Amino acid sequence: MVRQREAEGRLASAAWLALPDLQRIFAALDGAQARTRAVGGAVRDTLMAHDRTDTDIDLATELLPTDVIERAEAAGIAAYPTGIAHGTVTLRAGNVVAEVTTLREDVDTDGRHAVVRFGTDWRRDAQRRDFTLNALYAGSDGRLFDPLGGLDDCLDGRIRFIGDPDQRIAEDRLRVYRFFRFSASHGHQHFDPAGLEACERASGTLTSLSAERVGTEITRMLGLARVARTLSEMARIDVIQLAARKIEQLEAYEKLAQFARSSGRFALLLSGEDVEAVQALWRLSNEVIADAEATLKAAGLVNMGALNEAAYRYGKYVEDAVAVAAALAGRDAEEVAENRLRLRALVVPKFPVSGADLLRKGMAPGKAVGLELARLERVWIDSGFALDRETLLDEISASR
Repeated sequence: MVRQREAEGRLASAAWLALPDLQRIFAALDGAQARTRAVGGAVRDTLMAHDRTDTDIDLATELLPTDVIERAEAAGIAAYPTGIAHGTVTLRAGNVVAEVTTLREDVDTDGRHAVVRFGTDWRRDAQRRDFTLNALYAGSDGRLFDPLGGLDDCLDGRIRFIGDPDQRIAEDRLRVYRFFRFSASHGHQHFDPAGLEACERASGTLTSLSAERVGTEITRMLGLARVARTLSEMARIDVIQLAARKIEQLEAYEKLAQFARSSGRFALLLSGEDVEAVQALWRLSNEVIADAEATLKAAGLVNMGALNEAAYRYGKYVEDAVAVAAALAGRDAEEVAENRLRLRALVVPKFPVSGADLLRKGMAPGKAVGLELARLERVWIDSGFALDRETLLDEISASR
Protein backbone atom coordinates (compact mmCIF):
# COMPACT_ATOMS: atom_id res chain seq x y z
CA MET A 1 0.00 0.00 0.00
CA VAL A 2 2.88 2.38 0.75
CA ARG A 3 4.32 2.12 -2.77
CA GLN A 4 0.85 2.58 -4.27
CA ARG A 5 0.34 5.77 -2.28
CA GLU A 6 3.78 6.98 -3.34
CA ALA A 7 3.02 6.23 -6.99
CA GLU A 8 -0.35 7.98 -6.83
CA GLY A 9 1.38 10.91 -5.13
CA ARG A 10 3.82 11.15 -8.06
CA LEU A 11 0.89 11.22 -10.45
CA ALA A 12 -1.03 13.84 -8.49
CA SER A 13 2.00 16.15 -8.44
CA ALA A 14 3.28 15.42 -11.98
CA ALA A 15 4.64 18.54 -13.65
CA TRP A 16 3.29 17.58 -17.08
CA LEU A 17 -0.23 17.24 -15.70
CA ALA A 18 -0.12 20.71 -14.16
CA LEU A 19 0.90 22.41 -17.41
CA PRO A 20 -1.50 25.34 -17.96
CA ASP A 21 -1.91 24.52 -21.65
CA LEU A 22 -2.82 20.91 -20.87
CA GLN A 23 -5.28 22.11 -18.27
CA ARG A 24 -6.81 24.34 -20.98
CA ILE A 25 -7.39 21.21 -23.05
CA PHE A 26 -8.90 19.37 -20.10
CA ALA A 27 -11.20 22.33 -19.41
CA ALA A 28 -12.40 22.36 -23.01
CA LEU A 29 -13.14 18.62 -22.91
CA ASP A 30 -14.91 18.36 -19.55
CA GLY A 31 -11.88 17.04 -17.72
CA ALA A 32 -13.26 18.20 -14.37
CA GLN A 33 -16.28 15.97 -14.97
CA ALA A 34 -13.95 13.02 -15.74
CA ARG A 35 -15.16 12.87 -19.34
CA THR A 36 -11.55 13.21 -20.52
CA ARG A 37 -8.52 11.60 -18.88
CA ALA A 38 -4.83 11.14 -19.64
CA VAL A 39 -3.84 7.58 -20.54
CA GLY A 40 -0.83 5.57 -21.66
CA GLY A 41 2.83 6.42 -21.47
CA ALA A 42 2.73 9.63 -19.45
CA VAL A 43 0.58 8.02 -16.76
CA ARG A 44 2.48 4.72 -16.74
CA ASP A 45 5.94 6.28 -16.63
CA THR A 46 4.97 8.75 -13.91
CA LEU A 47 3.65 5.95 -11.72
CA MET A 48 6.85 3.95 -12.31
CA ALA A 49 9.10 7.00 -11.76
CA HIS A 50 10.61 6.54 -15.23
CA ASP A 51 12.29 9.46 -16.92
CA ARG A 52 10.32 10.58 -19.95
CA THR A 53 11.81 11.91 -23.18
CA ASP A 54 8.52 11.89 -25.09
CA THR A 55 6.63 15.11 -24.38
CA ASP A 56 3.44 14.22 -26.27
CA ILE A 57 0.41 13.28 -24.19
CA ASP A 58 -2.40 10.84 -24.95
CA LEU A 59 -5.91 11.58 -23.77
CA ALA A 60 -9.04 9.42 -23.81
CA THR A 61 -12.47 11.01 -23.94
CA GLU A 62 -16.16 10.22 -23.99
CA LEU A 63 -16.66 13.01 -26.52
CA LEU A 64 -17.02 12.22 -30.21
CA PRO A 65 -14.22 13.43 -32.49
CA THR A 66 -16.39 16.14 -34.04
CA ASP A 67 -17.23 17.44 -30.55
CA VAL A 68 -13.54 17.44 -29.62
CA ILE A 69 -12.73 19.59 -32.67
CA GLU A 70 -15.60 22.01 -32.05
CA ARG A 71 -14.81 22.44 -28.36
CA ALA A 72 -11.09 22.85 -28.98
CA GLU A 73 -11.54 25.47 -31.67
CA ALA A 74 -14.04 27.35 -29.51
CA ALA A 75 -11.37 27.49 -26.79
CA GLY A 76 -8.70 28.73 -29.21
CA ILE A 77 -6.91 25.38 -29.32
CA ALA A 78 -5.64 24.13 -32.70
CA ALA A 79 -7.24 20.85 -33.79
CA TYR A 80 -6.10 18.44 -36.50
CA PRO A 81 -8.14 15.38 -37.61
CA THR A 82 -5.04 13.16 -37.78
CA GLY A 83 -6.90 9.89 -37.25
CA ILE A 84 -10.50 10.89 -37.13
CA ALA A 85 -11.77 7.66 -38.72
CA HIS A 86 -10.41 5.84 -35.67
CA GLY A 87 -11.52 8.53 -33.25
CA THR A 88 -8.24 10.43 -32.88
CA VAL A 89 -7.81 14.20 -33.03
CA THR A 90 -4.53 15.96 -32.34
CA LEU A 91 -4.72 19.16 -30.32
CA ARG A 92 -2.03 21.77 -29.87
CA ALA A 93 -2.19 24.36 -27.11
CA GLY A 94 1.02 26.34 -26.80
CA ASN A 95 3.82 23.79 -26.50
CA VAL A 96 1.51 20.96 -25.49
CA VAL A 97 0.55 18.40 -28.13
CA ALA A 98 -2.16 15.93 -27.13
CA GLU A 99 -3.65 13.06 -29.10
CA VAL A 100 -7.27 12.78 -28.04
CA THR A 101 -9.04 9.51 -28.82
CA THR A 102 -12.70 8.78 -28.22
CA LEU A 103 -13.40 5.71 -26.07
CA ARG A 104 -13.68 2.66 -28.30
CA GLU A 105 -14.48 -0.99 -28.43
CA ASP A 106 -13.53 -3.46 -31.15
CA VAL A 107 -16.22 -4.74 -33.48
CA ASP A 108 -13.98 -6.75 -35.83
CA THR A 109 -10.28 -7.16 -36.56
CA ASP A 110 -8.04 -8.97 -39.04
CA GLY A 111 -4.87 -8.80 -36.97
CA ARG A 112 -3.73 -5.57 -38.56
CA HIS A 113 -6.70 -3.18 -38.60
CA ALA A 114 -9.56 -3.06 -36.14
CA VAL A 115 -13.12 -1.95 -36.87
CA VAL A 116 -14.23 0.02 -33.83
CA ARG A 117 -17.25 1.85 -32.53
CA PHE A 118 -17.23 4.78 -30.17
CA GLY A 119 -18.66 4.63 -26.69
CA THR A 120 -18.60 6.04 -23.18
CA ASP A 121 -17.63 2.88 -21.26
CA TRP A 122 -14.18 3.36 -19.74
CA ARG A 123 -13.79 -0.25 -18.75
CA ARG A 124 -14.50 -1.50 -22.27
CA ASP A 125 -12.01 1.01 -23.63
CA ALA A 126 -9.43 -0.32 -21.19
CA GLN A 127 -10.17 -3.92 -22.16
CA ARG A 128 -9.23 -3.30 -25.80
CA ARG A 129 -5.75 -2.03 -24.90
CA ASP A 130 -2.69 -4.26 -24.99
CA PHE A 131 -1.12 -4.53 -21.51
CA THR A 132 -2.42 -3.85 -18.04
CA LEU A 133 0.19 -1.18 -17.36
CA ASN A 134 -1.08 0.75 -20.41
CA ALA A 135 -4.71 0.76 -19.21
CA LEU A 136 -4.17 3.31 -16.45
CA TYR A 137 -5.81 6.73 -16.62
CA ALA A 138 -5.32 10.03 -14.81
CA GLY A 139 -7.95 12.71 -14.32
CA SER A 140 -7.20 16.38 -14.78
CA ASP A 141 -6.71 16.57 -10.99
CA GLY A 142 -4.12 13.76 -11.05
CA ARG A 143 -6.43 11.15 -9.60
CA LEU A 144 -5.65 7.63 -10.80
CA PHE A 145 -8.40 5.67 -12.53
CA ASP A 146 -7.55 1.95 -12.73
CA PRO A 147 -10.52 0.05 -14.15
CA LEU A 148 -8.67 -3.26 -14.61
CA GLY A 149 -6.49 -3.28 -11.50
CA GLY A 150 -3.29 -2.82 -13.46
CA LEU A 151 -1.40 -0.68 -10.94
CA ASP A 152 0.35 -3.65 -9.28
CA ASP A 153 1.55 -4.93 -12.67
CA CYS A 154 2.79 -1.42 -13.47
CA LEU A 155 4.74 -1.07 -10.24
CA ASP A 156 6.09 -4.64 -10.49
CA GLY A 157 7.26 -4.06 -14.07
CA ARG A 158 5.13 -6.99 -15.25
CA ILE A 159 4.14 -6.85 -18.91
CA ARG A 160 0.87 -8.75 -18.92
CA PHE A 161 -1.67 -8.87 -21.71
CA ILE A 162 -5.17 -7.75 -20.83
CA GLY A 163 -7.47 -10.78 -20.80
CA ASP A 164 -6.63 -13.59 -23.22
CA PRO A 165 -3.14 -13.01 -24.71
CA ASP A 166 -3.99 -14.93 -27.90
CA GLN A 167 -7.03 -12.73 -28.48
CA ARG A 168 -5.08 -9.53 -27.84
CA ILE A 169 -2.45 -10.64 -30.36
CA ALA A 170 -5.06 -11.70 -32.91
CA GLU A 171 -6.47 -8.16 -32.75
CA ASP A 172 -3.10 -6.69 -33.70
CA ARG A 173 -0.11 -8.95 -34.29
CA LEU A 174 2.28 -6.07 -33.78
CA ARG A 175 1.59 -6.63 -30.09
CA VAL A 176 4.06 -9.51 -30.22
CA TYR A 177 6.85 -6.98 -30.86
CA ARG A 178 5.38 -4.55 -28.34
CA PHE A 179 5.36 -7.31 -25.70
CA PHE A 180 9.10 -7.71 -26.11
CA ARG A 181 9.81 -3.99 -26.35
CA PHE A 182 7.95 -3.22 -23.14
CA SER A 183 9.48 -6.25 -21.44
CA ALA A 184 12.87 -4.70 -22.20
CA SER A 185 12.00 -1.07 -21.44
CA HIS A 186 9.72 -1.52 -18.42
CA GLY A 187 9.95 -5.19 -17.41
CA HIS A 188 13.67 -5.65 -16.70
CA GLN A 189 13.77 -8.24 -19.54
CA HIS A 190 11.56 -10.63 -17.60
CA PHE A 191 8.81 -12.21 -19.67
CA ASP A 192 5.33 -13.00 -18.44
CA PRO A 193 4.99 -16.77 -19.10
CA ALA A 194 1.47 -16.61 -20.52
CA GLY A 195 2.39 -13.71 -22.78
CA LEU A 196 5.58 -15.39 -23.94
CA GLU A 197 3.76 -18.62 -24.80
CA ALA A 198 1.15 -16.68 -26.77
CA CYS A 199 3.90 -14.85 -28.68
CA GLU A 200 5.51 -18.17 -29.54
CA ARG A 201 2.20 -19.51 -30.84
CA ALA A 202 1.82 -16.39 -32.99
CA SER A 203 5.40 -16.31 -34.28
CA GLY A 204 4.50 -17.94 -37.60
CA THR A 205 1.66 -15.50 -38.30
CA LEU A 206 3.54 -12.19 -38.38
CA THR A 207 4.27 -11.93 -42.11
CA SER A 208 1.12 -9.87 -42.71
CA LEU A 209 2.56 -6.99 -40.70
CA SER A 210 4.05 -4.13 -42.66
CA ALA A 211 7.83 -3.82 -42.65
CA GLU A 212 7.49 -0.20 -41.52
CA ARG A 213 5.54 -1.07 -38.38
CA VAL A 214 7.89 -3.88 -37.44
CA GLY A 215 10.93 -1.73 -38.21
CA THR A 216 9.66 1.03 -35.95
CA GLU A 217 9.38 -1.42 -33.05
CA ILE A 218 12.81 -2.92 -33.74
CA THR A 219 14.40 0.53 -33.95
CA ARG A 220 12.85 1.57 -30.65
CA MET A 221 14.04 -1.66 -29.04
CA LEU A 222 17.59 -1.21 -30.25
CA GLY A 223 17.72 2.21 -28.63
CA LEU A 224 17.10 0.82 -25.14
CA ALA A 225 19.82 0.51 -22.51
CA ARG A 226 19.53 -3.29 -22.29
CA VAL A 227 17.89 -5.45 -24.96
CA ALA A 228 20.23 -8.33 -25.88
CA ARG A 229 18.43 -10.86 -23.68
CA THR A 230 15.13 -9.80 -25.22
CA LEU A 231 16.45 -10.20 -28.76
CA SER A 232 17.76 -13.62 -27.80
CA GLU A 233 14.32 -14.66 -26.59
CA MET A 234 12.70 -13.31 -29.75
CA ALA A 235 15.15 -15.35 -31.83
CA ARG A 236 14.47 -18.45 -29.76
CA ILE A 237 10.78 -18.43 -30.67
CA ASP A 238 11.40 -17.32 -34.29
CA VAL A 239 9.92 -13.84 -33.99
CA ILE A 240 13.17 -12.58 -35.52
CA GLN A 241 15.98 -14.44 -37.26
CA LEU A 242 19.21 -13.75 -35.44
CA ALA A 243 22.27 -16.02 -35.37
CA ALA A 244 23.77 -17.02 -32.04
CA ARG A 245 26.99 -15.22 -32.93
CA LYS A 246 25.11 -11.94 -33.42
CA ILE A 247 23.44 -12.33 -30.05
CA GLU A 248 26.81 -12.90 -28.39
CA GLN A 249 28.15 -9.73 -30.03
CA LEU A 250 25.11 -7.72 -28.93
CA GLU A 251 25.52 -8.98 -25.37
CA ALA A 252 29.23 -8.06 -25.42
CA TYR A 253 28.45 -4.61 -26.82
CA GLU A 254 26.01 -3.87 -23.98
CA LYS A 255 28.71 -4.73 -21.45
CA LEU A 256 31.42 -2.73 -23.21
CA ALA A 257 29.55 0.40 -24.31
CA GLN A 258 29.26 3.34 -21.95
CA PHE A 259 25.90 4.15 -23.48
CA ALA A 260 24.49 1.50 -25.82
CA ARG A 261 23.02 3.07 -28.96
CA SER A 262 20.80 1.86 -31.75
CA SER A 263 23.51 2.81 -34.28
CA GLY A 264 25.99 0.52 -32.53
CA ARG A 265 23.54 -2.37 -32.47
CA PHE A 266 22.56 -1.84 -36.10
CA ALA A 267 26.27 -1.82 -36.97
CA LEU A 268 26.61 -5.27 -35.42
CA LEU A 269 23.49 -6.48 -37.23
CA LEU A 270 24.83 -5.19 -40.57
CA SER A 271 28.27 -6.74 -40.12
CA GLY A 272 28.74 -9.42 -42.77
CA GLU A 273 25.17 -8.99 -44.05
CA ASP A 274 23.54 -7.68 -47.20
CA VAL A 275 22.85 -4.10 -46.12
CA GLU A 276 20.10 -3.54 -48.68
CA ALA A 277 18.32 -6.71 -47.56
CA VAL A 278 18.41 -5.65 -43.89
CA GLN A 279 17.17 -2.19 -44.80
CA ALA A 280 14.30 -3.63 -46.83
CA LEU A 281 13.38 -6.16 -44.14
CA TRP A 282 12.50 -3.40 -41.68
CA ARG A 283 12.14 -0.42 -44.05
CA LEU A 284 14.92 1.38 -42.23
CA SER A 285 15.62 4.99 -43.13
CA ASN A 286 18.72 5.96 -45.05
CA GLU A 287 19.84 7.92 -41.98
CA VAL A 288 19.69 4.83 -39.76
CA ILE A 289 21.69 2.84 -42.30
CA ALA A 290 24.24 5.63 -42.80
CA ASP A 291 24.86 5.91 -39.04
CA ALA A 292 25.26 2.16 -38.70
CA GLU A 293 27.62 1.90 -41.67
CA ALA A 294 29.76 4.78 -40.40
CA THR A 295 29.99 3.11 -36.98
CA LEU A 296 30.89 -0.19 -38.61
CA LYS A 297 33.61 1.38 -40.78
CA ALA A 298 35.04 3.17 -37.75
CA ALA A 299 35.03 -0.12 -35.83
CA GLY A 300 36.92 -1.77 -38.69
CA LEU A 301 39.64 0.87 -38.47
CA VAL A 302 39.84 0.47 -34.68
CA ASN A 303 40.34 -3.27 -35.10
CA MET A 304 43.11 -2.56 -37.62
CA GLY A 305 44.91 -0.47 -35.01
CA ALA A 306 44.06 2.76 -36.85
CA LEU A 307 42.35 4.62 -34.02
CA ASN A 308 43.69 7.97 -35.21
CA GLU A 309 42.19 7.47 -38.65
CA ALA A 310 38.89 6.31 -37.17
CA ALA A 311 38.74 9.48 -35.06
CA TYR A 312 39.61 11.64 -38.07
CA ARG A 313 37.19 10.11 -40.54
CA TYR A 314 34.30 9.15 -38.23
CA GLY A 315 34.62 11.57 -35.32
CA LYS A 316 31.11 11.45 -33.88
CA TYR A 317 30.88 7.68 -34.26
CA VAL A 318 34.29 6.62 -33.01
CA GLU A 319 33.62 6.35 -29.26
CA ASP A 320 30.73 3.96 -29.82
CA ALA A 321 32.74 2.20 -32.53
CA VAL A 322 35.39 1.29 -29.94
CA ALA A 323 32.81 -0.91 -28.16
CA VAL A 324 31.47 -2.27 -31.46
CA ALA A 325 35.00 -3.16 -32.54
CA ALA A 326 35.67 -5.05 -29.33
CA ALA A 327 32.35 -6.90 -29.60
CA LEU A 328 33.15 -7.94 -33.18
CA ALA A 329 36.68 -9.06 -32.35
CA GLY A 330 35.95 -10.66 -28.98
CA ARG A 331 38.19 -8.24 -27.12
CA ASP A 332 37.87 -7.35 -23.45
CA ALA A 333 36.92 -4.27 -21.45
CA GLU A 334 40.56 -3.43 -20.71
CA GLU A 335 41.32 -2.77 -24.37
CA VAL A 336 38.16 -0.72 -24.73
CA ALA A 337 39.20 1.39 -21.73
CA GLU A 338 42.66 1.92 -23.21
CA ASN A 339 41.20 3.07 -26.53
CA ARG A 340 38.87 5.46 -24.73
CA LEU A 341 41.81 6.98 -22.86
CA ARG A 342 43.65 7.43 -26.15
CA LEU A 343 40.60 9.11 -27.68
CA ARG A 344 40.26 11.53 -24.77
CA ALA A 345 43.88 12.57 -25.21
CA LEU A 346 43.54 12.88 -28.97
CA VAL A 347 42.94 16.25 -30.63
CA VAL A 348 42.00 15.88 -34.29
CA PRO A 349 42.82 19.06 -36.24
CA LYS A 350 41.78 19.89 -39.76
CA PHE A 351 44.02 18.44 -42.47
CA PRO A 352 46.33 21.42 -43.21
CA VAL A 353 47.00 20.83 -46.92
CA SER A 354 44.66 21.39 -49.86
CA GLY A 355 44.73 20.66 -53.56
CA ALA A 356 45.45 24.34 -54.18
CA ASP A 357 48.67 23.99 -52.15
CA LEU A 358 49.83 21.21 -54.47
CA LEU A 359 49.08 23.26 -57.55
CA ARG A 360 51.07 26.16 -56.13
CA LYS A 361 53.93 23.73 -55.60
CA GLY A 362 53.96 23.12 -59.33
CA MET A 363 51.85 19.97 -59.72
CA ALA A 364 49.77 19.85 -62.89
CA PRO A 365 45.98 19.64 -62.44
CA GLY A 366 44.61 16.13 -62.74
CA LYS A 367 44.34 12.79 -61.04
CA ALA A 368 47.87 12.98 -59.65
CA VAL A 369 46.84 15.85 -57.37
CA GLY A 370 44.17 13.75 -55.71
CA LEU A 371 46.51 10.79 -55.31
CA GLU A 372 49.25 12.93 -53.77
CA LEU A 373 46.76 14.64 -51.46
CA ALA A 374 45.56 11.23 -50.25
CA ARG A 375 49.16 10.11 -49.72
CA LEU A 376 49.96 13.19 -47.66
CA GLU A 377 46.80 12.74 -45.64
CA ARG A 378 47.90 9.19 -44.83
CA VAL A 379 51.36 10.42 -43.75
CA TRP A 380 49.72 13.07 -41.58
CA ILE A 381 47.34 10.61 -39.92
CA ASP A 382 50.14 8.12 -39.28
CA SER A 383 52.14 10.87 -37.59
CA GLY A 384 49.34 11.28 -35.06
CA PHE A 385 48.45 14.60 -36.75
CA ALA A 386 51.84 15.96 -35.66
CA LEU A 387 53.14 17.11 -39.07
CA ASP A 388 52.34 20.72 -39.90
CA ARG A 389 51.55 22.25 -43.27
CA GLU A 390 55.09 23.25 -44.15
CA THR A 391 56.52 19.85 -43.25
CA LEU A 392 53.90 18.13 -45.40
CA LEU A 393 54.61 20.47 -48.33
CA ASP A 394 58.30 19.66 -48.00
CA GLU A 395 57.26 16.00 -48.19
CA ILE A 396 55.90 16.74 -51.66
CA SER A 397 59.26 18.04 -52.84
CA ALA A 398 61.08 15.10 -51.30
CA SER A 399 58.81 12.62 -53.01
CA ARG A 400 58.95 14.11 -56.50
